[in-house]
Amino acid sequence: LIIEFKYKARSFGAFVTPMAGLALAFIEMSGMSTDLQPLVPALQSNWLLVHVFMSFISYATFAVAFGTGLMYLISTTDSRTDWAYAFWTVMLGVVIVVLGAMGLDFLKFRLAGTGEHLALKSVLFRATFRSGSPGVIFASLVASVGLVFAIWIYGGALKRVFESFSLSADMLDEVTYKSIAVGFPVFTLGGLIFGAIWADQAWGVYWSWDPKETWSLITWFFYAFYLHSRLMHGWRGQKAAAVAVLGFIAVIFTYLGVNLLLSGLHAYGSQ
Repeated sequence: LIIEFKYKARSFGAFVTPMAGLALAFIEMSGMSTDLQPLVPALQSNWLLVHVFMSFISYATFAVAFGTGLMYLISTTDSRTDWAYAFWTVMLGVVIVVLGAMGLDFLKFRLAGTGEHLALKSVLFRATFRSGSPGVIFASLVASVGLVFAIWIYGGALKRVFESFSLSADMLDEVTYKSIAVGFPVFTLGGLIFGAIWADQAWGVYWSWDPKETWSLITWFFYAFYLHSRLMHGWRGQKAAAVAVLGFIAVIFTYLGVNLLLSGLHAYGSQ
């Protein structure tokens, strides 16, 4: 809303609203909202509230940068042989495949009447890539490659859709930069520093190289690289947009993927 007000461009909502809808649908289908349990007393702290609040503010700004960065790549690539065209089509395809596969997992196990408190990591990709059936695994791989290939073939149609929004490439590049410029210090302070203070109170150590901490640092380096490259080396355009997209992929893995695929202190919610 702030960006739409500042730039007088309501077309941003056409991209952001579906993303928010997909996130809500994912949470509802997964059943995560029904499995929430109160924190144990040792983890309750005002530092946690500030840490989570500021982390989600930074995630929101990074999500905007992801959207505008992806829109920039879509709107500025013409040839299928361009690296930027291949990059955004593959990234978009991978995101759709992963979200779709996870949706099938949750749908399958909920329809099967499996326990309400089933650990998410135990069902991840069980309906597709980790199925016990070789035929299902092969079909999943073929469908995934086919989807990415279809996006690569028909990406020009998506570009024409975005061109109808009348969003200039310069404006998209500017919004991407300013979103990261706002989110990066918030993430540094709230996500890393305040998180470390809370960790010291909860576990007696500021940094333990827990998977969530490690991937938070990796995410920080992505956006630090973006700002350094732009301010010191004048990166603009497609290269900068690609880093913004990769950075948000790291954010998603940090927030969700680590809990589903790895074990650590931040997985206490499922213990």
